[in-house]
Amino acid sequence: MFQRIIVPTDGSDITAKAVQTAIGVAKVHGAKLYAISIKEPFPYSAISEMQPTPPQEFFDAQERIAGARIAAVLKAAETAGVPIEGHTVEALHAWEAIIDHAKLINADLIVMASHGRRGVEALLLGSETQKVLTHTTTPVLVVR
Repeated sequence: MFQRIIVPTDGSDITAKAVQTAIGVAKVHGAKLYAISIKEPFPYSAISEMQPTPPQEFFDAQERIAGARIAAVLKAAETAGVPIEGHTVEALHAWEAIIDHAKLINADLIVMASHGRRGVEALLLGSETQKVLTHTTTPVLVVR
């Protein structure tokens, strides 16, 4: 049923649970897994030309962090015998990058974590998972 499953990772414990779920679903269906980690864009300031961190240093740090997150998912999937590709993507909004990447790879399932925020906290902080659910046509499996 599922052949191309995308799983976003931010390195958190709840995301690790979603990764394990995605690996299990991929194994059952003989699917290929696609891991994605989102890198933040450089916070350019219009106020001052002085930046606390040089742009290249910032980009390198973001790539190291995202790369480490992807490496952990690659290792887990390879250990389970699940074929996988890993990608790091720079984006202002993670939910948009997840949806765009799902379209790019023609994913037939998105497996992602929900941090379970409710009430005012959810309203104020928003939810990347909720935004993906709202804006994608790809089926989404939410892991809590």
